[in-house]
Amino acid sequence: MSERSTTLTKKDVARRVADIMDEPIYKSEPWVKAVIVALGDLMMEADPELRIELRDFGVFEVKKTKAKPKARNPKTNETVFIPSRRKTHFKPSKRLKEVLQTPLQRLDYDIPDGSADEHMGLDDLEQQGVWAQNGVN
Repeated sequence: MSERSTTLTKKDVARRVADIMDEPIYKSEPWVKAVIVALGDLMMEADPELRIELRDFGVFEVKKTKAKPKARNPKTNETVFIPSRRKTHFKPSKRLKEVLQTPLQRLDYDIPDGSADEHMGLDDLEQQGVWAQNGVN
C-alpha cells in the first residue's frame, strides 16, 4: 500500500501567504480564513448553480445532478433512489493543469507500483512525445 500523501491545513496556507507577503502569520491568518469562508458561503448560497472563476488558479462550480432511480448500495446490493442534488466541481487553470500533468519521471518522483510507465525510461517517454501531448516542454 502506498504512503499517505501530505495534508496541508488552513494554517499552512496562512504561513505560505505570510511568507509571500513578508508579513507575520498572525496578520495573514484572518485573511486566509475570510477567503475560505467567503468561497464556502458563496457555494452554499448557490441558487442552484454557481461558477467562481479565479484567474490563473481555476474554476469552482456548483452543478445540479440528475436523480438516480436505480443506484445500488454496494454493501447490501439493494437498489436505492438518489434524488437530484447539487455537487461541487473544480477545474484547474491551464497553467496549473500543465504543471500537474508533467510526468513523474521527469520530476524525479517515484512511480507508483503497478503503473504502466513503471518500466519506461525517460528516453521512451520523449520518443513517444508524451510531454508534447501534455503541453509540457
